[in-house]
Amino acid sequence: MLRRVLPLLLALLLLLALPACGGKTDPAAAPTPEGGFKEEDIAYSESQGMELDPETGRDKYLTDPVPEGKPMPVEPQDATVTDQEFHCTFSISCATILDNMEKCDKDKRELVPEDGWILEPTEVVFFEGESVFQVLKRTCKQKGIHMEFENTPIYNSAYIEGIHNLYEFDVGEGSGWMYSVNGWYPNYGCSRYALKDGDVVEWRYTCDLGYDVGGGYAVGGTVAAEG
Repeated sequence: MLRRVLPLLLALLLLLALPACGGKTDPAAAPTPEGGFKEEDIAYSESQGMELDPETGRDKYLTDPVPEGKPMPVEPQDATVTDQEFHCTFSISCATILDNMEKCDKDKRELVPEDGWILEPTEVVFFEGESVFQVLKRTCKQKGIHMEFENTPIYNSAYIEGIHNLYEFDVGEGSGWMYSVNGWYPNYGCSRYALKDGDVVEWRYTCDLGYDVGGGYAVGGTVAAEG
């Protein structure tokens, strides 16, 4: 049961899909201490067509209001992919495991690169309308990187279970994969994030529900890399 519940928690934090270690999360983008959501974020999300349940404050896929000014989710079934080519930068890192090797599954330790990079920042081509998930899937295939996912209808998105044979829970109960775009951790799944030309997508393995990679708030958290 625990293995089924924790992936959903990680998917909410997403991971889903992650900038420099030691970055700081912007508290202004996080929920209020009372557990509600910022009025301006609610107004912004609704003005962009997001339908929020008045009781939960979330949409039908359990997504919190999107922080003001951030991209809105695009449902995979509504996306239109064209043949127009754009470019973005992709990277995949498991560097956090290097600081948590004592918690890492003994059979997986040899899989962790010495510098933590599974894919160093690489410019890749994508097509207008494609999602972070589509580009991750294609990039991993092209680069010969193992990747396993599970479709999660409750979030209307794919959930990334493992990359490079490193899976959720391999480094403790709070471990798994998260993603960020341009230093922001989206609060929705990677299948719902439509890429724009020039985007920088970073996938990072977290050992602490996102707190060790700057995505602990996971609701509009913005990461500012150290200088």
